[in-house]
Amino acid sequence: MSLPALALPGQLLGPSNSYTPGPGTHLHASSIYASLAGRPIITTPFKSSSVKPILTIPRLPSTSTSADHGPVSERVSNTNALPRVGDVVVGRVTRCMLKQVNLAVLVVYDGGDGGEGIVCADEVQGVVRREDVRATEKEKVVVGEGFRVGDLVRAVVISLGDQSNYYLTTAKNELGVIMAKSEDGNTMYPISWKEFKDPVAGETETRKVAKPF
Repeated sequence: MSLPALALPGQLLGPSNSYTPGPGTHLHASSIYASLAGRPIITTPFKSSSVKPILTIPRLPSTSTSADHGPVSERVSNTNALPRVGDVVVGRVTRCMLKQVNLAVLVVYDGGDGGEGIVCADEVQGVVRREDVRATEKEKVVVGEGFRVGDLVRAVVISLGDQSNYYLTTAKNELGVIMAKSEDGNTMYPISWKEFKDPVAGETETRKVAKPF
């Protein structure tokens, strides 16, 4: 499989028999996933064919410059990304309430997330309402069990909403939380459609887990 131009936390990058996980990635169930948002880089140690290439994602500072390419924010996008109905977005949970969860939208994929995303230059707010969390048994949804403040969430825009928020949905298997930290502050990995596990403490926490691609 080819590497994405821009990887997001929790996104599948490739099998462990082809690459060695490096900084910015993690290994789970014989596959390598992104731990950070950024451009995947492949490095071959010592030009040796017997050693698997190392797959890394460097941490990108929010404000840095390059003599060749200018500011990082300009290299990612020269215009602000405004979501449209049907677009896939990735956002960070800023608030959880009984009937909805609020997101700060960080990245917009035009009509899907198979290509390169556009980072939002300005603040864009989204809301996942209780009835839009999942497709079945909507009346049994407990928002606080599916999301926590700080989670990264993959969602789809279903409505332009009101003047301040886009309406989003996570009611598909591939939508939901893609990256979460435990109460102890450790980055967790998904073990089922409704649980993440802390690799250090061994504890599990409930989430509306997005199925990895």
